[in-house]
Amino acid sequence: MSINRKVPLRKCVATGDMLPKKEMIRVVRSKEGEVSVDVTGKKPGRGAYVSKSEQAVDIARKKNVLGYQLDVKIPDEIYEELLTLIRRESIL
Repeated sequence: MSINRKVPLRKCVATGDMLPKKEMIRVVRSKEGEVSVDVTGKKPGRGAYVSKSEQAVDIARKKNVLGYQLDVKIPDEIYEELLTLIRRESIL
């Protein structure tokens, strides 16, 4: 007999879609104000989730939703890292 576990859902800051945590990438801001891509989903700090799609990353970049959510300027390298992760995963 299997136990029905609740799948943790998170809201994409770019698209507003509610998706399972596994289908998202977390971007986190540390107490020191450093922004990083959190692939484990366990880093301490303020987090915001983005769908694993290039469109979502483009929307997040254009509308600066990550910067707004995390209250910090998001460096371009973060968006590039997100796109790299998404592209790498779509190949696998």
